[in-house]
Amino acid sequence: MIMVLQYDPKQCLPSSAELPDSDDTPVDNELQNLIPNLLEAILAMVWPNKLNWFFGVDMAIYFAPEQPPIVPDGFLSLGVERFIGEEGRLSYVLWEEENIPPILALEVVSKTYGGEYERKKKSYAELGVLYYAIYVPTRRSRRHREPLEIYKLVNGNYQLLDGNPVWLPEVGLGLGRDRGLYLGREREWLYWYDQTGNRLPTPEEKIQQEQVRAPQEKARAERLAAKLKALGIDPDEV
Repeated sequence: MIMVLQYDPKQCLPSSAELPDSDDTPVDNELQNLIPNLLEAILAMVWPNKLNWFFGVDMAIYFAPEQPPIVPDGFLSLGVERFIGEEGRLSYVLWEEENIPPILALEVVSKTYGGEYERKKKSYAELGVLYYAIYVPTRRSRRHREPLEIYKLVNGNYQLLDGNPVWLPEVGLGLGRDRGLYLGREREWLYWYDQTGNRLPTPEEKIQQEQVRAPQEKARAERLAAKLKALGIDPDEV
């Protein structure tokens, strides 16, 4: 009897547990983590019930087993599982993610430039990342460069998009910069926006809004109860 074995090429590829989960390159500044962390926190509030997205911060993206990973400061993938086990992802490994590349990659330029405008742009284009954002959080941007530049991949090349915020239709959100408060620090941050250009609130701002709204709702309920009583209606029985 001859047994026919089915060859599965995925079984020959290293898993995320076998691959290094970092390139061991420290970030230049804490903003390189804080800025993408804020974007992830806002997404968690905007998409609380969606389970088909993942936002990685300073996480290695493996696209070929024989190649070193790309490690953006932040990236967004759609159409993938949001949660993988209790410990989460160690790395983002393309052959474990149905070969779905991130739809957005973010590089935060801090202390030194690291090829964000040249080498990394080429790498993300080859990976098929639809949107590539470069943000310079300090006012030492290169001449003729905007603090936030967002590119879209068109026919294999990135084209610079205009505006602040920039609407990303495939994501269903806009991305832009504005001053605000995050973790007690007031400065310019990156934010998500709705289609009408309204900035979506941060977790801190959401709490503040609720703290303001609660007394207003209580006062409104008390006024309504007083009107009902004036009409001889017991508000507790309505």
